[in-house]
Amino acid sequence: MTPPPMGNSAAARDIASVLHPYTDLKAHQETGPLVITRGKGVRVYDDQGKEYIETVAGLWCAALGFDNERLVQAAVRQMRALPFYHGFTGRSHEPMIQLAEMLLERAPAAHGGRMSKVFFANSGSEANDTAIKMIWYANNAWGRPQKKKIIGRVRGYHGITIAAASVTGQAANHKAFDVPLPGFIHTMCPTYYHAGLPGETEEAFSARCAEELEKLILAEGPETIAAMFAEPIQGAGGVVVPPRGYFPAIQKVLRKYDILLVADEVICGFGRTGNYWGSQTYDIEPDILVCAKALSSSYLPISAVMVNERVFEALATKSHEIGTFGHGFTYSGHPVPAAVAIETLKIYDEIDIVGHVREVGAHFQAELRRRFHEHPLVGEVRGIGLIGAVELVEDREARRNFDPARKVGAKLVKIAEAHGLICRAMVLDSIGFSPPLIITKPEIDEMLDRFGRALDELAVQIRRERIAPVA
Repeated sequence: MTPPPMGNSAAARDIASVLHPYTDLKAHQETGPLVITRGKGVRVYDDQGKEYIETVAGLWCAALGFDNERLVQAAVRQMRALPFYHGFTGRSHEPMIQLAEMLLERAPAAHGGRMSKVFFANSGSEANDTAIKMIWYANNAWGRPQKKKIIGRVRGYHGITIAAASVTGQAANHKAFDVPLPGFIHTMCPTYYHAGLPGETEEAFSARCAEELEKLILAEGPETIAAMFAEPIQGAGGVVVPPRGYFPAIQKVLRKYDILLVADEVICGFGRTGNYWGSQTYDIEPDILVCAKALSSSYLPISAVMVNERVFEALATKSHEIGTFGHGFTYSGHPVPAAVAIETLKIYDEIDIVGHVREVGAHFQAELRRRFHEHPLVGEVRGIGLIGAVELVEDREARRNFDPARKVGAKLVKIAEAHGLICRAMVLDSIGFSPPLIITKPEIDEMLDRFGRALDELAVQIRRERIAPVA
């Protein structure tokens, strides 16, 4: 066995033993990890004691921050009472039942009325894979075996399991993995900043997006299209905020051809946009809703798929015919994550998380725009509630992004770390913000102060590169 480099530090041991997600694995052997050891509120600390404000709540998810003792105790109590049980063959337990009830009570309006039942999984990816399988199963129950194609959107993100990666619309998730699978197609990204035509209003752009969707459906054959997946805001795609009128226009097309709509609320759910669900913010009435992340403030892995009555009846009918609904996970509705999720939802109610996000989110959005809208490296500032982004560009007037090979967003992330800020660079060098929902106005100001210093340092570096003599 080759001894780890750099002595026996955590970083050296990581390099020697860990295969990281979403990482340049070759480069990581040289650069090593940022090792985080503890957290408090909106801040985390590395193994050298350095403090950082977490601008993305980990991965859009630690809504209640990094040290909520009530969630810890909820897990401890449940571990002592019933540390594990499953939901197969009709088995159940109180945490799974109660959490399902709480989610249905809080669910947004669904197409055809209300959400009917809840299925539990362990991640957003698993939940979206489950939704895809449910859609195929339901269409078989409805006698439509050919109606199976799934529509995603360019720059959309729905996870990394094989089917979820197929509906995802990002090149990095497809290259060398042999996805998308057949039957997964993609419609245009609703980025008004880049795709809007001169003089075109947001409403007109939304109508054009809907027209493009209908053209795709007609080209493929409406009888072959089963569903469309959409995030209320495209998170990992760069925080793409839908233009005015987008979802009503899209839904009109889907209903015309009896195509199900899945709202992927993995990032937007539980208050992030200033409503409990992003679906409420953007007038979406889905047939299926998928959630995860903030469901337990990500203290333990859990996700959920909510289905309306029409979908549930199809699943029930077909499962009765077959003798079982042959899908599920060992940890579906695991009692410990379920107990933590129950406590999380209780805390959201007690502290009025939606009211808090509306108040501090208004401050965040105003300050984000005031400070960075005119910055020479920023093309667009966008967002709503406590989710936002600044998109870095080389030419503001032409709305031209930097060459991806320059990795300008990644450079900013490293500079920000030196200023005590953990950021995330995404598609087209968009720097995303989705801090813990408990963040305060003074903490928002401090976060943006640090980001501003990092952005200015990047601008100096880029100016130097431009005037450097050619070798």
